[in-house]
Amino acid sequence: MTTETGEPTLTVDELAARAGVTVRTVRFYSTRGLLPPPVIGPRRVGHYGPEHLSRLALIEELQHHGMTLAAIERYLSRLPADLSADDLAIHRALVASWAPDAPEDATREQLARRAGRELTEEDLDRLAAMSVLERTADPEVFRVDPSVLHLGMRLLDVPITLEAVLAAHTVVLEHSRAAARELSRLFREEVWGEEVSAIKSLSAHMQPLVVQALVIAFQRSMREELRAWYSEG
Repeated sequence: MTTETGEPTLTVDELAARAGVTVRTVRFYSTRGLLPPPVIGPRRVGHYGPEHLSRLALIEELQHHGMTLAAIERYLSRLPADLSADDLAIHRALVASWAPDAPEDATREQLARRAGRELTEEDLDRLAAMSVLERTADPEVFRVDPSVLHLGMRLLDVPITLEAVLAAHTVVLEHSRAAARELSRLFREEVWGEEVSAIKSLSAHMQPLVVQALVIAFQRSMREELRAWYSEG
């Protein structure tokens, strides 16, 4: 948990549970410099925040892509030291775009540990609306998209109605499909008549670049919209 000001209040046990790793793993990453040190509170207890959780999620994603610990250390060492939890989440999204979806099974108990609390039926409906999970025949087991699980858990604490979540998901889906359709048409014109191997090669190289370009363009557009919103207020 964190305060409204974003101060770190997760203990090492809570951080490990939220990240889906062991306490031993958290401490090992800390000794290797992969995680910044916690804020030391009363009784010399270390407290962790959203940046630690996002960094652990990024490390997990890099491991899924087969990167060694040494390679992950080099990757993280090139990132600015003052990246926020949102910045780290964007890095993770870009890394996740390199690989196809690989849904996994997760129990209600496992999801509750990742959320840091018991999940209500409304929480599960919100996660389903964001395509984070799908219900199965077993009410205690869910098909989870690990690439967006961390984001979904963070959005559970955002004060927004389920109807707004569904509307936002529809907007994102429609516009992303339209962008993908137009970009696909453009790239097809570039490789028309080429061998299948050339087409696959272009796709493999362009996908992460396109995702990064879309993220940057969206960030800039959102900043402009928020500035206009603030000025109107």
